[in-house]
Amino acid sequence: MIERLQPTEALARLQSVPGTMLIDVRDPVERAFVGHPVGSVNIPWAFAPGMRPNPAFLDSVRQQAPDPATPLLLLCRSGQRSLAAAEALAAAGYTRVANVEEGFEGPLDEQRHRNTLGGWRRHGLPWEQG
Repeated sequence: MIERLQPTEALARLQSVPGTMLIDVRDPVERAFVGHPVGSVNIPWAFAPGMRPNPAFLDSVRQQAPDPATPLLLLCRSGQRSLAAAEALAAAGYTRVANVEEGFEGPLDEQRHRNTLGGWRRHGLPWEQG
């Protein structure tokens, strides 16, 4: 079962549990243009255009976190891609996997805009661009 954390809970976990890794599963271009949590590691789950699956995802995670007991927090734009990636990691034997539910930008509001209803950035958590 994948643990589900709100962004503020994810930051608290990063700060309180040694060795916790925050993996941003967004495409590198999306991450660069939109911004990303400070200290996160970018391992794309899929690539634009068309969200082509990243065949090296699991191997890349294993390189960064060879111990399957490493606490892993996964984040994407809104929490959907990261949930799929978290499920794949759990199926591969990772035992401490959590999804950041609102992602970096949160869900769409009534005007179809992000960053208004939730997300890492909306909560004012540490992030950078570039």
